[in-house]
Amino acid sequence: MAVTSRMQTMREQAAASANAEDASIWRWMSALIDERRIRWCYAAGKWLVSVDHRHVATDDSFDRAIRTAKENAERGTSAAGRRGASVTKG
Repeated sequence: MAVTSRMQTMREQAAASANAEDASIWRWMSALIDERRIRWCYAAGKWLVSVDHRHVATDDSFDRAIRTAKENAERGTSAAGRRGASVTKG
């Protein structure tokens, strides 16, 4: 394998790794954890996430629930207020 091809492959792998990790989301979550502003629980097969005592996301996947929570919290919307959002009520 040529050096340039190997370097290109390494760059693509590094980019994929950075995208998969998405450090900004985890920094956001970490700050909220430190400030005790975020909560999550697993109920009825779904992850429910609340920020500042407001339900902002529900999803089968924890990763997607956190990503949606960040998006909704920054927009100032709740999970119930989003069109097509599923909210599990007990």
